[in-house]
Amino acid sequence: MKKEEIKKVVRKSYAKIAKQQSSCCAPVDSCCGSTDLAQDISKKIGYSEEEIKAVPEGANLGLGCGNPVALASLKEGETVLDLGSGAGFDCFLAADKVGKKGRVIGIDMTPEMVEKARENAEKGKYENVEFRLGEVEHLPAADSSVDIIISNCVINLAPDKNNVFMEAFRVLKPGGRLMISDIVLLKELPDSIKSSIEAYVGCVSGAVMKDRYIGAIKEAGFKEVRIIDETSFPYESLENDPTTKAIIENSNISPEEAKEAVNSVISIKIYGVKP
Repeated sequence: MKKEEIKKVVRKSYAKIAKQQSSCCAPVDSCCGSTDLAQDISKKIGYSEEEIKAVPEGANLGLGCGNPVALASLKEGETVLDLGSGAGFDCFLAADKVGKKGRVIGIDMTPEMVEKARENAEKGKYENVEFRLGEVEHLPAADSSVDIIISNCVINLAPDKNNVFMEAFRVLKPGGRLMISDIVLLKELPDSIKSSIEAYVGCVSGAVMKDRYIGAIKEAGFKEVRIIDETSFPYESLENDPTTKAIIENSNISPEEAKEAVNSVISIKIYGVKP
């Protein structure tokens, strides 16, 4: 698929998620979710009960693969930029940490998500949070304007990951930090999965090899790049997932091949600094 076609498919899929409040990008047993399911997903990937309850209802869609806010060491008064902010979950958590003197900017390419996030911000009376429509490869933010960039299971969906990190580097202030949770591969996926639309939207076929991902961050100019944590997804937790079933059915691969593919996918949390 061409880059623009990929973006179109992803945008359409996430617009549907925004309207239905269902999640399709997490290691869980079901992906057609209620609020309870989104909360269950969030607990599994590192959010506390307090964090889940702290945000407006509807902000948490269970779309992440980690908790970048918990590892970001946010300070009062800082400006935070969230790449692929969805309905605003991580933005609202970050807003509480940076306080009234701080600022949080969420960027998402799906109009329906931006609209939902703005509604949630109004509902929760977050005056230090704003949401902008834009692509992570072309950030609607000024040079050297933010202290820290966070992102949660989004960059794997971007066709041009190198450009994402170059843009992240551009908008960060000198000394600014990068704290990302995302999906990467330990070995290449079968071609049938790579070309699967379901696998792309499900955050699988858009993922790249771990070394390539880290290399792209370093090539953009980041220093002190290191993996804070990495977690594998047990196949048993994914085999009943509707997205996984669609991938298997449409890719014509055996359960054994599917299991091998799933075992090559991991969630990582990466840190980097702009010198």
